[in-house]
Amino acid sequence: MTHPLPKAPSTEGCCGTSTPPVENRNFLSAVKAQAARINKVVWAIIVIFTGLAVLAPAQVPESLKFTGWALIGISPYFLISIAVAAAAHATGSDKLIARVFSGNMVVMIPAAALFGSLSPFCSCGVIPIVAGLLAAGVPLAPVMAFWISSPLMDPQMFILSAAALGVPFTIAKTLAAFGIGLIGGFATLAAQKAGLFANPLSGAIQQSCCGSSSKPEFAPGEGVLWPFWREAPRRQIFNDVFWDTAWFLGKWLTLAFILESLMVAYIPASLVADVLGSGAWWTIPAAVGVGIPAYMNGFAAIPLMAGLLDLGMAPGAALSFMIAGGVTSVPAAMAVFALVRRQVFVWYLAISLTGSMAAGVLYQLTISG
Repeated sequence: MTHPLPKAPSTEGCCGTSTPPVENRNFLSAVKAQAARINKVVWAIIVIFTGLAVLAPAQVPESLKFTGWALIGISPYFLISIAVAAAAHATGSDKLIARVFSGNMVVMIPAAALFGSLSPFCSCGVIPIVAGLLAAGVPLAPVMAFWISSPLMDPQMFILSAAALGVPFTIAKTLAAFGIGLIGGFATLAAQKAGLFANPLSGAIQQSCCGSSSKPEFAPGEGVLWPFWREAPRRQIFNDVFWDTAWFLGKWLTLAFILESLMVAYIPASLVADVLGSGAWWTIPAAVGVGIPAYMNGFAAIPLMAGLLDLGMAPGAALSFMIAGGVTSVPAAMAVFALVRRQVFVWYLAISLTGSMAAGVLYQLTISG
């Protein structure tokens, strides 16, 4: 009696369609797994440069050069601020900072706004500091006051602005930096008392800044140890927080600078001059609308605004443009978008929008009256 030979495994699916052999399925699974490991931001960068290579190949080296120089320019502030945030975790001083900033909000918010007005951080360089403060449990209200006022003025910018734009304009910008930070801080405090913004950080940055269960932790009883490098667990915490935060924020800034390079290439500067240099009543709202998406650090804005003021631009519009561009530039806004939850991001934009417009209108009314 003969037994039938076993049938080979069928490659037919349940509906009669063929399925790939096991080897192919394993290969496809491996490819999908590798693709899943690549961050969406990295994919966006790849897609942008692939599209440029096909549609505008001459722009590829220009965007690479622009992005590279932009990253080099921001790197000192970026690396120092990340190192400070990582050191706060490693030393254990982040909890101490949180307790200090969690005192009387009537005192803490003005102090944070004043400190931000004097600090040298730009809108991108301040992001790692903000991430570290929020991850340490510092209340959002004083952080928002510092966050908004910090990129608008510092001692060096004050001197350069006074020389190119005049002392009255520079004083107005300094007062606006402090005032918008102050109002933003107290408005945020009121919103939190109403039940909003209980957990401002996004889930991704919480994991990057606060660590995961696989990362070493030191015993709470050890308290603050300023020379953290003496203990291996603390050195490990510093390394983990530093590199996680650098990668998380660095990739977003890279994407943002790439997009900025395209804006510079395809949106002529003469268009900004045409829109903002007319002196019409709508130039202040237009200045805010142009300034929010346009990356304009305080130093780069000084000669541009000086030229537009010479052409007859309304001083209030110039002030609104510099404030809106300084607080909510594309790189900074994208980093904030990745850093905090959506409602906090919208709140940050709303404060920046209304604050920059109000500052411009008040300054224009003051000098006109």
